[in-house]
Amino acid sequence: MTSNAKNQGLMSVEVIYALPNQQKRIRLQVKSGTTCIEAVTQSNIAALFDEIDLASVKLGIYSRSVKHHQVVKSGERIEIYRPLQADMKAMRVKAQEVRQRRLEETLVFERCNECRRICFECRPKKAALAALAQAS
Repeated sequence: MTSNAKNQGLMSVEVIYALPNQQKRIRLQVKSGTTCIEAVTQSNIAALFDEIDLASVKLGIYSRSVKHHQVVKSGERIEIYRPLQADMKAMRVKAQEVRQRRLEETLVFERCNECRRICFECRPKKAALAALAQAS
């Protein structure tokens, strides 16, 4: 920060937005008492990326979520977060279903004594032998 900026009550902050294949970092001087959303607006980064909606965008400072009205401090990096591509709750439910299905498969299909693996060929033979044993 220059001595001229210090005299005017300005401080230096960064506004960052990242896509998978591109990122943009804008350094700017803001007045003391500037909020996060005001700094993002002053950076004019929304003009570069159409998907940024300043009314609903999620913001953070150094990977910690912050409110729009939080006042920034000198040297802070304001991060603009993109919406999640997948719903985390739905992903956890799906992972649990996969784990449950695998558990059920191991309970139904025991390891075969003949081939030492989970076997679909030997299982009907074992069932037929068990049925014959019960019949006699």
